[in-house]
Amino acid sequence: MVETISMVGKEITYEQLSRIETAAKQPIVYTKDSPKLTDRQLAEFRPVNFNSMEERRQAMIEAGII
Repeated sequence: MVETISMVGKEITYEQLSRIETAAKQPIVYTKDSPKLTDRQLAEFRPVNFNSMEERRQAMIEAGII
């Protein structure tokens, strides 16, 4: 029998939870591709919540994604 925990609507095993806990204890490794952000850069982050698909589409156009 495998016990599970519900997490965001999905169930994970205790083995998976153990792996997540182990990974969380590892140090963060910054690289050229994922550098450490400054406090100013972190302060510029904003949540992305779109009221409509059109609003989302417009934001993607402005960002040069589409």
